[in-house]
Amino acid sequence: MTGAGGKTRPFPWARFLLVFLAIVMVSAAPVLSAMTAGLIASANGCDLHEGFVNPCVIGGSDRGETLYAMFVLAWFGMVSLPIGAIALVVWLVVLVIALLTRSSGRRGQPE
Repeated sequence: MTGAGGKTRPFPWARFLLVFLAIVMVSAAPVLSAMTAGLIASANGCDLHEGFVNPCVIGGSDRGETLYAMFVLAWFGMVSLPIGAIALVVWLVVLVIALLTRSSGRRGQPE
């Protein structure tokens, strides 16, 4: 692709990387939330499971409900992970098309 003055613009790697990171972080967020809740509960000697809220006193206040909510968010991973996988496949196809389009455009240009 050429810009003003016939100069070749650099490939937008930063944009592709940001989109990749956004897809991964959004799709993995429920699982990461549950893992974080488990680590916090374990570090403070608290019981944590998806059946019901257990008390968990951290710093003088009960954080059991918050940890429970964070832990139960893992169920959203059953939706977010497959959607994220599909989004990553689409992202990869777009990246390959962009790279192929760019390389085919360069072959047609005189040196």
